[in-house]
Amino acid sequence: MESLFSPLSGLQFEEVWYAMPRLTPILIVIFTALLSQVGWAAASEKLAVFDAELFDALEREPETLAEITESAWQALNNPLYSVVDKKSAPASGDRHDYYSLGPYWWPNPDTENGLPYIRRDGKRNPEINQQAGDNRRLVALSRDVTALALVYRATGDTRYADKARAQLHNWFIHPDTRMNPNFQHAQAIPGINDGRGIGIIEARFFIPLIDAVELLGTHLSTEETQYIQQWFRQFNHWLLTSDNGFEEDNWHNNHGTWFDAQVVAFALFTGDLDTAKRRLRITQMRRIGAQFDRHGNQHAEFERTRPWHYANFNLEAYNLLGRFGEKVGVDIWNYSVDGHALKKGYALIAETVLAPENWPYKEMYGLDLQVARSTLYHAQRAYPDALFTQAWDKLANLSTAAPDPRLVPVE
Repeated sequence: MESLFSPLSGLQFEEVWYAMPRLTPILIVIFTALLSQVGWAAASEKLAVFDAELFDALEREPETLAEITESAWQALNNPLYSVVDKKSAPASGDRHDYYSLGPYWWPNPDTENGLPYIRRDGKRNPEINQQAGDNRRLVALSRDVTALALVYRATGDTRYADKARAQLHNWFIHPDTRMNPNFQHAQAIPGINDGRGIGIIEARFFIPLIDAVELLGTHLSTEETQYIQQWFRQFNHWLLTSDNGFEEDNWHNNHGTWFDAQVVAFALFTGDLDTAKRRLRITQMRRIGAQFDRHGNQHAEFERTRPWHYANFNLEAYNLLGRFGEKVGVDIWNYSVDGHALKKGYALIAETVLAPENWPYKEMYGLDLQVARSTLYHAQRAYPDALFTQAWDKLANLSTAAPDPRLVPVE
């Protein structure tokens, strides 16, 4: 695939590039100037997750391009990820099945073998990834492939595309390493069950990969793209027909919202617009009215030990659903029923950022306003109200190590 910019006249670009350990600030400025000559906005029309504002930032903000390029450079040296690499197999005995353990479950101190595990809400067990680490591998796959695809599209350097293609091939296509298209054994609890519907929320990290495939374009063969689409078609069928999927679909909190986000994303990717639209209508009628009261409170999230985190985490799924709705003509952002409106949920977060002393809930780890960066980035994009602009400006002006919400749409 050709670079998005014209070749540099009089400069032996390839020699300079391969001699450099990573992009220098000078080269980043050059790339940024060149990117302004290309149609990023046109490319964004085909994407489900990344938007035109990201591409504008890659044109005009050298630090944004530098940030994603650093991630992509590191991704070049990372190993290929596969579910078959885990140390222990799930109950099915098939290492090709995704396998993870519930993050808040710990060995029972009252039994000799630690079984059954007991729950400690909000406290992650650091040992689970050593026993069944497919969640960690999936997150790494998602982060690496999206960074590689974005930088490939920006620079035209095929090393990034080659590595992204290899990762996708290893996870979805190669018969020795591919994942089976189900989440039957996600978030199992030792001594209690072999997997739960609640574990489906971990599959949200697949969502950015659908844009990575689009960004890679013809660097993936037609057959490879079709194979990956077929994998997601099968996975979506499993989500909508399995007992675990039924269980997750019926959760009244962020789990139900993220289920909707996945179903819609994968339906859009596979061309199933009827399923996408039908699921977005479910988001409108079942989720919004039930999850937000007339003041924007999310009671199912506020009862947790980390209410600020979970309230924003739920809205992060709506960030995506709102964008998906724009693609197919279903308005999620402005939907309201009997005074229950998604906008009020965003407004409550914005009001808290502007006046954090008014937050009434106890927080296990304190109130970190930066948790709301993604929420408010999308809110000020969707709603013209000064409230959202002021809250976003406050967060944007604070020094932070939090990820750029334009680059990391799923956390």
